[in-house]
Amino acid sequence: MLQNPVEFFLNLSKKKICPECGEYIDEQAESYILECDRCLANKAE
Repeated sequence: MLQNPVEFFLNLSKKKICPECGEYIDEQAESYILECDRCLANKAE
């Protein structure tokens, strides 16, 4: 059964959760980063 295209795109915009700390990630276009900004900053140090 085919899904309504509008429903398909609405379901894509669910927030992701950082695997390191459990915080919600604000997803950005063209980004495949899985960690939140705070965890990324801690890794860089």
